Amino acid sequence: MADITIWQDKKAREAFIAQGKAVYEKIKDELAGQEGVVAIHPESGDYFVGKTLGKANAAAYEKYPDQWMYFVRLSDPNAAMPLPTW
Repeated sequence: MADITIWQDKKAREAFIAQGKAVYEKIKDELAGQEGVVAIHPESGDYFVGKTLGKANAAAYEKYPDQWMYFVRLSDPNAAMPLPTW
C-alpha cells in the first residue's frame, strides 16, 4: 500500500507536486505530439505515457507498484494530480 503521508501532510504533498512539475518541465519537449496522460515518478524521473489515465497507471504500476506518481494530462498540463499507482 502506498505511503499516505503525501496525501495527509500538506508540505509533503506540495513538495511532491513541485518535484513532479519540475520533471514534467524537463521532459515536456519529448512529449510533444503525444496524446493521453503521462505518469511521472518524481524521485527517479521515470515516466510512462498512456492514451488514458488507466493505461499510464498500468505502465507505471509494473515498475512502481503502490507508489505515488504525478499524473499529467498532455492536452492540458494544468490538469495534473498526485495519485498512487493501483
